[in-house]
Amino acid sequence: QVQLVESGGGLVQPGGSLRLACAASGRSIFSIYDMAWHRQAPGKQRELVATTRSSGSANYADSVKRRFTCSRDNAKNTVYLQMNSLNPEDTAVYYCFASIRNWEGGVGNYWGQGTQVTVSS
Repeated sequence: QVQLVESGGGLVQPGGSLRLACAASGRSIFSIYDMAWHRQAPGKQRELVATTRSSGSANYADSVKRRFTCSRDNAKNTVYLQMNSLNPEDTAVYYCFASIRNWEGGVGNYWGQGTQVTVSS
C-alpha cells in the first residue's frame, strides 16, 4: 500500500512564504509518474495547483505562476511546493497527488490527507 504524507502547512502573513512537502512511501512502489498539488478553499471546488513530471518539469495554474515552484526529489519520492508572495486567496487545504506504478505493472492514483495553509493577518 501507498501513503502520501504532506507537511509544511501553517499560518503565514500575506506576502510570506511556505514550503510544502509530500513524501510517498510504501513497499509496493515501483516508480512514480506525475506528482501534483491540488488545493481546496472553503466553498470552492478542488483545483489543480501544480503538476510535476518524473523529469522534474512542472506546470502551474495561472493563479500561482511566478509565485509557486513545484519540484521533486525522485530519490526520496518527495514533491515540494515552494509558495512565495502568498495572499489570502491562497488559503486552502493543499493535497498531494501521485500517480504510482506498482511492481506488478499497475498504475494507481493516490492522495494525501491534506495540509492546511492559511494566509491571514
